[in-house]
Amino acid sequence: MEQTTPQNQSSFATEPIGRLIAKFAIPCVISLLVNSLYNIVDQIFIGWGVGYLGNGATNVVFPITIVALSLSLMIGDGGAAYLSLKLGEGDLENARKGVGNAIVLVTAVSIILAAVFLVFINPILNLFGATDVLRPYALQ
Repeated sequence: MEQTTPQNQSSFATEPIGRLIAKFAIPCVISLLVNSLYNIVDQIFIGWGVGYLGNGATNVVFPITIVALSLSLMIGDGGAAYLSLKLGEGDLENARKGVGNAIVLVTAVSIILAAVFLVFINPILNLFGATDVLRPYALQ
């Protein structure tokens, strides 16, 4: 018995796994390298413009950025995966609800995170290693 594949079948179902990994991993690695270069160049310009205290302050504040980024990526990637699953099932109503829930959740988490960081900014900066000299730069 011969199996035929439909013309509109996804490349994920037909292409070899090695080619798919290369097709999606290479752009991801390039984007990570560009992001790293951006951070390095940013630190160079901060060092030239503000000095070593500016570099220290951005390094103290960087974990706050990473926490916010990780939460937004977690919600965004989860919402995108849910959307893909529901669209694959042809369930448009639940796909719309899932995207709406993800948007509401990321908005709520952003507001809560901003409130927590604004209220507890000094203990958070202490936790991340701010000294009395770095604190004014980190607050700016």
